[in-house]
Amino acid sequence: MAKSTTRFFCTDCGHEELRWLGRCPGCGQWNTFKEMKLAPEGGKKGSRGFGSRSGKEREAGAPGFAGNRRGPGGVLEAVPLAEIGSAEHERLPVAPTEVARVLGGGLVAGSVVLLGGEPGVGKSTLLTGLALWWAAQGVRVLYVAGEESPTQIRMRAERLGFAADRSPGFSILPEVHLETLLSALDRECQSLETSTEGDAPGAGKCIVIVDSIQTLHSEHIDAFPGSPTQIKYCGGVMADFARRTGFPVFLVGHVTKSGDLAGPKLLEHMVDTVLYFEGSDGGPIRMVRAVKNRFGNTGELAVLEMRGDGLVPVDQAGVLFLSGRRGNEPGAAVCAIRNGSRTFLVEIQALVSPSRYGTPQRVVQGVDSKRVALLAAILEKRAGMDLAGCDIFVKVAGGGRIDDPAADLAIMAALASSLRERPVPASTLVLGEAGLTGEVRRVTDLDARLLEAGRHGFARVVMAPAAGKSKKRTQGLEIATCTSVEEGVALALEPAANRALGGC
Repeated sequence: MAKSTTRFFCTDCGHEELRWLGRCPGCGQWNTFKEMKLAPEGGKKGSRGFGSRSGKEREAGAPGFAGNRRGPGGVLEAVPLAEIGSAEHERLPVAPTEVARVLGGGLVAGSVVLLGGEPGVGKSTLLTGLALWWAAQGVRVLYVAGEESPTQIRMRAERLGFAADRSPGFSILPEVHLETLLSALDRECQSLETSTEGDAPGAGKCIVIVDSIQTLHSEHIDAFPGSPTQIKYCGGVMADFARRTGFPVFLVGHVTKSGDLAGPKLLEHMVDTVLYFEGSDGGPIRMVRAVKNRFGNTGELAVLEMRGDGLVPVDQAGVLFLSGRRGNEPGAAVCAIRNGSRTFLVEIQALVSPSRYGTPQRVVQGVDSKRVALLAAILEKRAGMDLAGCDIFVKVAGGGRIDDPAADLAIMAALASSLRERPVPASTLVLGEAGLTGEVRRVTDLDARLLEAGRHGFARVVMAPAAGKSKKRTQGLEIATCTSVEEGVALALEPAANRALGGC
């Protein structure tokens, strides 16, 4: 009889150790390790861990997918890539288009999507709205209710426009016991295979939504629900179910205090797509960001607005972060950043003032604080600006977050503008990546950035020289080129640029 083994898991990030530690090497938190017993190797008799399938399931495989090939004596054989059908045509449509873009254009059959976000941000509202739309298209939706009662889900669905005659395929499974849930899901699979509605648009298709993965528990794991071992095991079983049947599975995940998905990092490696659902400082704007996607671009961003009837796409999302902009005050500069295939115009605000304490403050929102410290040091060394004795406050207006290096020059222009009390003209866009030697580098996807800037009323761009376009007007814009940080900041603050251009 196999013996159970004991491991210590961090309750914040899921890091695993053989012995107890005071501080977690993975996330740096103190006193987060808990002792847990792992299941005996091979599990209990009759258990079905992830990766374990019956012989018929191994041979059949998922609908539209090549199953395992067995040779003489039942020996597994390799399948040539040319004999495996493409799943690109198996994508299910998704509405609204903002969410479809984040998923890579649609939902791939057999894929597993992990959706994380803070409590109350709208994860269940988003998935309920998607489920209602799919059910109206004839797709069967199975909503596994682990955190809410069916009555609560019905109330939310009615708020989103639920009608029984238009959503007959929307069903709820109020179950958190993994083995019981798998039995119910297998019965649903069999009922879909024997369905006579073969000509319906969504016939034979099913989507499973698990809300949330932290509530599921298996009798084969000696740990409490929500523990790293339970999350890892249950997530693996659900991922195996999706690949075995070809039915897409959505997993809702909780987040920790640091904003990361709770549970073991292994869960993020098991799934095909990881989405983060973010709010904007308590406002109605919600953003869905793809941090991993095996079937689309990583870094795509969907911008939605929370209303009484659900989440709707935001019109003119490219200038969402410019709303309420004054445009004639020192300490602000606008740049064009890229998120996946989207371009956003973002205002960066900076406040530089003499420090009244021994150690100057550095307060940053929306940008990495170390990145701002690096750019301030470049300004001091390469542009001769004295910032060492000043408090520096930097913020991305509108609650946005910037990772694009093309915003370097705009951050530096905002700092210089606040220090010298000279505004950057409202119609000027600042683009460029700054190097440690003081050079300004060209940015990627320049045409898309310039097109978005010209579309919203900008008339002048300060940037590094582009190949063959150093002094030409592009997209109706006046291009002011620079090769150094000092030159770029001077051009951004150039008084001659204060023409009557009106701004955006």
